[in-house]
Amino acid sequence: MKWGFCLNFPQLKIGHMLPKFPIMQGGMGVGISLSGLASAVANAGGIGIISGTGITVDEMRTHIRKARKSIEGAGYIGVNVLFAMSDFAEKMKAAIEEKVDFIISGAGISRDMYAWGKEAGIPVISIVSTARLAKMSERLGASAVVVEGHEAGGHLGTDRPLFDILPEVVEAVKIPVIAAGGIMTGEDLARALKMGASGVQMGTRFVASEECDAPLSFKEKYVHARQEDIVMVKTTVGLQGRAIKNHFTDLILDEKKVRIKKCIDCLKNCSYRFCTMDSLVTSMNGDCENGLVFAGARVHEINEILPVKTIINNIMREYETCI
Repeated sequence: MKWGFCLNFPQLKIGHMLPKFPIMQGGMGVGISLSGLASAVANAGGIGIISGTGITVDEMRTHIRKARKSIEGAGYIGVNVLFAMSDFAEKMKAAIEEKVDFIISGAGISRDMYAWGKEAGIPVISIVSTARLAKMSERLGASAVVVEGHEAGGHLGTDRPLFDILPEVVEAVKIPVIAAGGIMTGEDLARALKMGASGVQMGTRFVASEECDAPLSFKEKYVHARQEDIVMVKTTVGLQGRAIKNHFTDLILDEKKVRIKKCIDCLKNCSYRFCTMDSLVTSMNGDCENGLVFAGARVHEINEILPVKTIINNIMREYETCI
């Protein structure tokens, strides 16, 4: 076969989507996973995600269209829209109008989003961290769930490891379960599939890719990170988040406040201790000392920036040695 693999794994199927490989790219805001990364993952045989967080509705539409033009053949892209954001409904409806392949949402559950997706014939996927939330999502109409463990980057919904939660979620629902949080290698993929997952979601590893939309300084922060550089911070969303230690994380340690220059009320609920959005925009603009740089627990294992296709091919080769 042209892909060079025996492809001896369960076929991931979500709605109409049948990707070549059971690998979904995480939706990372602000500005980290846009059309560049999403289309590269789709072209490499995975499922790509554009993050709608921190960009305008018009910018999101532009990236959806740009990604679609960049996809060769039958690649799949979706949009990640966070329920915690004040523009959640507007972005969700815009994504539906753009006829994305799917919509994925975390940081809360909305009954409406499943109804809107069903009416449009677009699969809606929920990000969960417990079997209870997975069952609720399935009952409300989710086409699949991404179960995210404590090893994930960014905001965390649990303090439990992925492989502790995964079997409980697989047992609780009949819809496809995607394993996320600390997935880095083909061995991780093999372990997740053996435990009943239909596929995996990877965010951190794809940040250190040539096609990722993040600035080079952001990617280099990943490549140079050591295990002792990973810190937990409580953001204004009210959740703990995992980030790479820098000047900004030192500023916000121990519930310290940082003056907000201009508030745009982007969150439905905010502590206003500092501006999470502004801190993410700062790092997206290349200043990775004075903004938040979210990353997964195993970021220190990354030592080079590679093309997306190489990352996926490496994972599949590693997977084959494990089966």
